[in-house]
Amino acid sequence: MTQRSLLPVLAALGLATLQPASAAEPPAAGSSLFYASDSESFSSRRTSADLMGRFSHLDGKTGLRYIDHQYSRGDWSRSGQQLRFVTHHIDRRTADGWLLETGVLRQGTHQLWTLDASYRKAISPATSIEAFASRDIVETRNALELGTHFNFGGVSVDQKLTPKLTAVGLVGWQAFSDDNQRRHLRARLIYQPSLDLGLTFQLRYRYFDSSKDDVAGAYFNPSRYDENMLAVGWRQRAGDWRTGLTAGVGVQQVNRDDRSGTRLLEATAERQAAAYALRLRAGYSRAASAAATDPDYWYRYVIGEVLFPF
Repeated sequence: MTQRSLLPVLAALGLATLQPASAAEPPAAGSSLFYASDSESFSSRRTSADLMGRFSHLDGKTGLRYIDHQYSRGDWSRSGQQLRFVTHHIDRRTADGWLLETGVLRQGTHQLWTLDASYRKAISPATSIEAFASRDIVETRNALELGTHFNFGGVSVDQKLTPKLTAVGLVGWQAFSDDNQRRHLRARLIYQPSLDLGLTFQLRYRYFDSSKDDVAGAYFNPSRYDENMLAVGWRQRAGDWRTGLTAGVGVQQVNRDDRSGTRLLEATAERQAAAYALRLRAGYSRAASAAATDPDYWYRYVIGEVLFPF
C-alpha cells in the first residue's frame, strides 16, 4: 500500500470511530500544541486539531488528529502537514495497555508514513514488559532537506526487586534511512523511600553506538555515546490534578572525549474533569542529542493537550 493510498484508509478509520458512542465513551474535540527550541536556534512547532470518536480519558481515546508542522532556523523555514489516526487504551492505574498513532507526514517535497506504537503488560506481580516501535523524521535543517527518517524499536522490562526498589532495562535498535544503524541500551534503578510520598531517587544510564561515520551532517552522530545521571522524581495528586517533577544531573561522554556535565528538568500537570481533560508538560535538557553540534547543547520544550467531550 502506498503512502498516498493510506490517506483514505486513515479517514475511514476516523469516521468509523464516530459511530454512536456510549455515555462512558462520548466523542470529544480539542487541540494540542508542541513547541521546542535549542541552543542552535532551531525551533519546531506542531499544532493539531483533534476529533475523537470515543473518549474516556487522555490515555483512552480513538479518533483523528490533523497536525500542522513548522520548522525554522534563522531565515530558513519549512512546513509540513499530517493526518494521523490515534487510538490509546491504557489503564491509568497500572499503565498497562497499548497505543497506536499512525499517519502520513508531508514536509517540503518529502512524504513519510509515521508510526508510534507500544504495548505494555504485567506478566507477574513484580514484572512488566513493554514493546515499542516508532518511525519518524529527523528534525534538523539538513535532515529535513534530505528527507532523512528513522525506524526505532525495542523492548523494556520493569522488575520490582523489593517493595521500594525497581530496576528498568531497555534494549533498542534504530535504523536511519541513510543506512546508519544504532544499538541502544538504557537502564534505571528507582528507589522509593516511602510508598505514600510519591518521591523517588533514580540512577539512570543510556548508551548508543553508530555503524556509520559519515551522515552528511544531517544529525549528531558519534561512534558511541553514554550518559550517567542521578535524578529525583516527585509525583503528587490533589483532587482532579496529577502533577510531577523530575530533576537530574549527570555526566556524558561523546566518543573518547573528556566527560562533560548534563542536566535535566521536567514538569507535568494533568487534570481530568467532567467538562474537559487537560495535560501540560515542559522540559529542559542540557545534553547531546540528534540535533547537536555544540558541546554545550541545550534543548527545551512545552506540550499542551486539551479535549472537550460532547
